[in-house]
Formats: sequence, C-alpha cells, structure tokens
Amino acid sequence: MSGYAPADWHEYFSAAVGASAALLGLLFVAISINLKLILKHRHLPGRAAATLGTLLSVLVVCIFGLAPGQSTRALGLEILATGAVVATQAIWVSVGKRSEGDPLIWTLGNLPIILLPPLAFAGGGGSLLAGSGGGLYWILAGTVLAFVATSLNAWVLLVEIVR
Repeated sequence: MSGYAPADWHEYFSAAVGASAALLGLLFVAISINLKLILKHRHLPGRAAATLGTLLSVLVVCIFGLAPGQSTRALGLEILATGAVVATQAIWVSVGKRSEGDPLIWTLGNLPIILLPPLAFAGGGGSLLAGSGGGLYWILAGTVLAFVATSLNAWVLLVEIVR
C-alpha cells in the first residue's frame, strides 16, 4: 500500500467518513444538551466550534479521498486547503474571540490539541503535492488525532461542564 495511491485507501476513507459523521452527530447532541451551560462560559462556545470544525474536517478530507478519478495533485490541494481553513477557524474561535481578562490558559490550553489534526491534514496535502514525506499517512495521523482531540473536548462539553 502506498501513501500516494488514494485508490489503495478507499476502505480507510469509507470507514473514516462513517465514523466522523456519527461522531459529528453525537457532538451536536452533546452541545445541544448543555447549550445553556456552554454559553455561560465565554471560552466554551469557541471550544465547541473548534471541536465541530475538527470533526467536520475529517469528514471533508475523507470524502475528497473517495472522489473517483481525481488526480493525486487535486486531492493534495483539497486536503491542504481543508487543513488550512480548519486551522484558521480553530485559531479564530480560540484567540480571535478571546476577551480581555480571560485567563491565557483558556486560550492556550486547548489550542494545541485542536490544531494538531488540521496541521497534520495540511502536511498530508503538502506531502501529496510534493510526492514525498508520507502522503496519506499524514491523513491517518490527523484522523486519529482528531478523534482523540474531539473526544476529549466532547467529554468537557458534556460531562465536566456539569460538575
């Protein structure tokens, strides 16, 4: 199996699309259950938005991977763009929405974990374009990181907020 042959990754992309879509739906439910509590804390709506964006990025990247007949270059560009957009969104909802007086830990504490998946996707897209450096194995890493990061954040938004 090659990191530069998207057809070899069809089953992986299919499984990741299903898993990310299911988790995205569960996250929407979790957020809606605790929406009033989430909105009471200035830093949590951004955390919820970044978490949704990260799971959505897995879904989008893997859907691009399932598109038949496209070139590896086109897939690389799509994945790179998705990673860049989601990384920008994570920074914007974390840093750009920071209010004066908010503890710095609210911003910097969650940002690294939520930035790792889109940065891995961007790296994978760039690697596909360059034809070296790991290719789609970066997408695998980004997906695993996304599932771990969003699970941690979902726990905070669903359980820890109630404590």
